[in-house]
Amino acid sequence: MVTSKTIGNGILRALIITAGALLLLYILFLIQPVIYFLFIALIVSMIGSPIVNFLEKKLKFNHIVAVLVTMVFFILLLAGFIMMFVPLIISQSENLSLLDTGKLQNDLTELVDKLKTYFSDHNIDAENMLKESNLASKLNLNFIPNFLNAILGTLGNIGMAIGSIIFITFFFLKDKKLFTVNAKKILPEGHESKIINSFRKINHLLSRYFIGLIGQVTILFIMYLIVLLVFGVENAFIIAFITALLNIIPYIGPLIATALVAILTMLGHMDPQSQGEMLSTTLYVLIGYSVAQIIDNNVTTPLIFSNSVNSHPLEIFIVILASGFLFGVLGMIVAVPLYTIAKVVAKEFFPENPVVKVLTRGI
Repeated sequence: MVTSKTIGNGILRALIITAGALLLLYILFLIQPVIYFLFIALIVSMIGSPIVNFLEKKLKFNHIVAVLVTMVFFILLLAGFIMMFVPLIISQSENLSLLDTGKLQNDLTELVDKLKTYFSDHNIDAENMLKESNLASKLNLNFIPNFLNAILGTLGNIGMAIGSIIFITFFFLKDKKLFTVNAKKILPEGHESKIINSFRKINHLLSRYFIGLIGQVTILFIMYLIVLLVFGVENAFIIAFITALLNIIPYIGPLIATALVAILTMLGHMDPQSQGEMLSTTLYVLIGYSVAQIIDNNVTTPLIFSNSVNSHPLEIFIVILASGFLFGVLGMIVAVPLYTIAKVVAKEFFPENPVVKVLTRGI
């Protein structure tokens, strides 16, 4: 028999659970950076796991040594990636310095003279207005040190993020088996095997996916590099690498890469003697990039998606598109990994569901 005491206890329990859930969500909101670090470190460890296995099985490295070698490889790769930007920034700064600053100054002087003439024709004493407004006293130059402090703070945050991710990745790779053993002790007994199998399959599929993604970026990099070298674009290696890396962002990335290469190609022809070739070279480069993207969209991408995560390209397109509408660019980037995780979990816990059977037939 249901009594008022039972109902009251049920309501109280529901309120406590709700309050606990809200508190947990609030805590997760406060520690968002930590969650991002863990997620990125997990991805890096998935990419590094096959490298560790190769060093252990093929080259007979000790586990710790294999992990250390893998981490050194990632650190050197990151350092090389950062150093690639330095010559590009210097080169483009030199190109911008070739602008006709004298003509720009004359245009500004002419504009000021026209404004003075306009004000005098309309009986407006512009000089007196400027004095009365006392703009000099109102001009606050505190934004300069604040801006510099913001830049230093951002660099410090990026450094801390990189250090944290490297540290977490090292232990993800080093103690992978230990995490599995401890997980078995914590997980509920009835679902222990299903959860462990899900983790194993997710790790396998996502490792293949991220390695395939690296392969896709590498193929695009080679095609972009050939195009840029053929048409003599400065800093071809760096530009090809950056624009290929943008392909990680589905659908939007190639558009950003195309716009970026057009700008950098034009900046590379700021010399007055070569400005006549600027438009033609830029057009040829854009055509070359378009051909490379057509090959990638119709050959490389379908092969990676079908072979790595066992999903149909149309299925992936719908998932990425929906994630983009709901969560923006970040949603598009993580759509495929999260969708793969959902499919694996559904396969383990609801194998008899007809929809799950159709979507997970290749897993």
